[in-house]
Amino acid sequence: MRTLKVALLGCGVVGTEVARIMTTHAADLAARIGAPVELAGVAVRRANRPRPGIPDHLVTTDAAELVKRGDIDVVVEVIGGIEPARSLILSAFDHGASVVSANKALLAEDGAALHGAAAKAGVDLYYEAAVAGAIPLIRPLRESLAGDKVNRVLGIVNGTTNFILDKMDSTGAGYSEALEEATALGYAEADPTADVEGFDAAAKAAILAGIAFHTRVTAEDVFREGITEVTAADIASAKAMNSVVKLLAICERSASADGTESVTARVHPAMIPLTHPLANVRGAYNAVFVEADAAGQLMFYGPGAGGAPTASAVLGDLVAVCRNKLGDATGPGESAYAQLTVNPMDDVVTRYHVSLDVADKAGVLAQVATVFAEHGVSIDTVRQQGREGDASLVVVTHRATDAALSATVSELRTLDNVRGVASIMRVEGE
Repeated sequence: MRTLKVALLGCGVVGTEVARIMTTHAADLAARIGAPVELAGVAVRRANRPRPGIPDHLVTTDAAELVKRGDIDVVVEVIGGIEPARSLILSAFDHGASVVSANKALLAEDGAALHGAAAKAGVDLYYEAAVAGAIPLIRPLRESLAGDKVNRVLGIVNGTTNFILDKMDSTGAGYSEALEEATALGYAEADPTADVEGFDAAAKAAILAGIAFHTRVTAEDVFREGITEVTAADIASAKAMNSVVKLLAICERSASADGTESVTARVHPAMIPLTHPLANVRGAYNAVFVEADAAGQLMFYGPGAGGAPTASAVLGDLVAVCRNKLGDATGPGESAYAQLTVNPMDDVVTRYHVSLDVADKAGVLAQVATVFAEHGVSIDTVRQQGREGDASLVVVTHRATDAALSATVSELRTLDNVRGVASIMRVEGE
C-alpha cells in the first residue's frame, strides 16, 4: 500500500496545528483514509524559526519547488492572500496534486479559474476551512443539500466583529474600547481592517452564495459595510427594540413578477430581535442559517476561527481528498450551471432603523413623515425624545428597497429642521 505524500504551504498558527494533528493522529488518519499519510515538506518564509515536532529536513523556503515535486499527492495551502498562493496552487494542479485550501480571499476573487484548472488537471480543490473555521458548512452545501434548493444563507461569519459587538452590547463599551480588548485577547489582528470593515465576511459570503445558488459570485459582487460606524447609541437603540446588533452575511435568492430568479449577497451590521437564535451567538463564535425548500431551516454553530478549529476543517478535507486519490476519483467541483444574475444592493428589500437629530418644534415629524411617504417608504414606528431645543427622532420602517431608503435619507439631509442623520441600520431576522 503506497503512502500518500502531503506538502504544507505555511506553518503559522493553522499550519502548525495541521502538522501536529497529522503527526499525533497518523495512525487514525491512515485507518480512515485507507493508506498512510506522510508530511513530505513544509514551505515557510523563514527557515530558522523553531518549529517543534517538524523535522528540520522537511522545512524549505522554496514553495515553488516543493509543489512541483512529482511525488506530492496533496498540497495544503494555509499561507493566505492572493499571490503567491494562486501561482502555487495552479502549479500544484499542473503537477498532479490535489489542493486543500483555507484561502477565502483567493477563492472569492478567483474561484472560477481555480476550479477550472483543477477540473482540467483531474484533481480536487477543497476549501472547507475557508469559511467559518471548524463549522462544517461548505460540504453540506456542496453535497448534503445538492438535491435541494437553497433559498437563503444568513449568519455571523466573522468572530472578531462578533466579539466586539457582543462586548459593546454586554458591557456598554464603545467601539474603540471593545476593539482594544479584542486585540489584547488575540481575536483581532494588529491591523483589523479586513475584519472590522467587512472584507473577511464579504469573501466568505461570496463563497457561500456561489455554492448555494450554483452561480459565480465574487467578492466584488457582495455589498460590504463594516462595523466601525456602529456607536453605543446604536447598541442602546437596539436594546430599546429588544434587539442586538450583529454583523451579518446575507445571501438570498429572489424571483421577479415574471418568475425570473436572481440573487443578492451582502455584509453589513443589522439589528436582529433577541428571539432570533443568532442574537445569542456570543464572543468570537460563528453561526449560519441555511434555508432550503425541502430541508427547511438548518443552523450551523461553532468556533469560526483559531488554529485548532481551522486545522480540524483542513484535516477533514485532507481525508476526503486522499480517499479520492486512492480511488482514482475526484469530488464535487464548481457548480455554476444556474448563472443567476447578481443584483445590486439597491434592489435589496428589508426594514430600516433611521436615527435623526432634528429641531424640537411642531411640524417636524410631519415633514419627515412626508419625505418617507414620497419615496414609498412606509413607517412602522416612531420614537421622539426632546433635549434643549433639539430632538432625537428614531424611525423604524416597513420593508422597502435600499434605493428608496437611500433617496429618502438624501432628501432628509436637505431639510432645515434635520440637523443630521445620526445612523442608519438595517433590521433583519423578523
